[in-house]
Amino acid sequence: MVVEITGENFEEEVLQSEKPVLVDFWASWCGPCRMLSPVVDEVAEENPQIKVGKVNVDEHPELAGKFGVMSIPTLIFFKDGKNIDSSLGVVPKSAIEKIISE
Repeated sequence: MVVEITGENFEEEVLQSEKPVLVDFWASWCGPCRMLSPVVDEVAEENPQIKVGKVNVDEHPELAGKFGVMSIPTLIFFKDGKNIDSSLGVVPKSAIEKIISE
C-alpha cells in the first residue's frame, strides 16, 4: 500500500512510523517520475515490512525544500524518523531494494 504524504501527515506517517518509510518525491508532469512510479508501487507490494509514501512536490513544496529535493524523482528512505539513504532519478528496482535492505 502506498500512502499519500502531505505537510499535514508527514510527521505521523514518516517521522513517527514504527516501520521504515520509503518516500517518493514526484510530480504529475515529470516523465521520469511516471516511469519510476510503478516500480515504487511494486516495491510497496512486495515489502510489507516497510511503508511507502509519495509526496507531490507541486502540492507540498515545503517538504521538498525541507529535505533538499532539487530534482525529481527523488527517493528518501527514513528509519526511526531519520533520513538514512536516498536516490535521485529513475533507478532500477534492485537499487531501491538495496536501499531498503540496509
